[in-house]
Amino acid sequence: MAARAIWKGDLKLDSTRVPVKLYSAVQDQTVRFHILDDRSKTRVKQHMVEPESGHEVSNEEIQKGLEVEPGTFVILDEKELAALESEASREIEVTQFVPAGEIAPEYYDRPYFLGPDGDQTAYFALAEALRKQEKEGVARWVMRKQPYAGALRAEDDHLVLVTLRPAEEVLSAKDLPRPAGRAPDKKELSMARQLVELLKGEFNPKDYKDAYRARVMEFVEKKAKGHAPKLRLVKTKRKAASLDKILSKSIESLKKEKRAA
Repeated sequence: MAARAIWKGDLKLDSTRVPVKLYSAVQDQTVRFHILDDRSKTRVKQHMVEPESGHEVSNEEIQKGLEVEPGTFVILDEKELAALESEASREIEVTQFVPAGEIAPEYYDRPYFLGPDGDQTAYFALAEALRKQEKEGVARWVMRKQPYAGALRAEDDHLVLVTLRPAEEVLSAKDLPRPAGRAPDKKELSMARQLVELLKGEFNPKDYKDAYRARVMEFVEKKAKGHAPKLRLVKTKRKAASLDKILSKSIESLKKEKRAA
């Protein structure tokens, strides 16, 4: 099935504009269950209810409020919320270019493909320039009343735009508890390097699938046909051994696999 553009606009680089179309680069495949009545097996509806009285609250009675102190809310009506929305735009403005890899991975959120929308020469020239110079652009745009910041990257001959999380949402590794315990000795470091070398390879995304979703869908398919597959119990983890024993076992196992191959 051909990809369908979900938005279109212009890439703006100073006075240069490149018409583009935006496509989703990922597709949610999360298993989602419907909530059913136990007796009739029909879907049930959710209602807004006042917790103390159990009184059902209609849509006309609902207000939006932000809690500023425990039990204290600031109420905002629809007109006030609309006035706070970002101004609609059809521009993806690239504000600067940075070395590829400079943006920390925890900032990356959701990827989109950018395709040409008319002037393909300018589009592919930009993709080639980003790839050869090993740069990525930092961009801002508004889509469906929501402002975004993103990283503009080149993947093969195409452009990819990845939304970036706001700085206030990203935690720093400096805030994590400092590692406790002793430092690894020379033998353990040498074995760790050997283990990394034995596991060296190329990334193949097809090797990494949603195993849980596959098991659920297989189980549902068999059960729908009248079968009741036997479920395997999840094994409990054994007590962890020492680091050098773990590394030794892993190295020996990998060596056996390579000899067998």
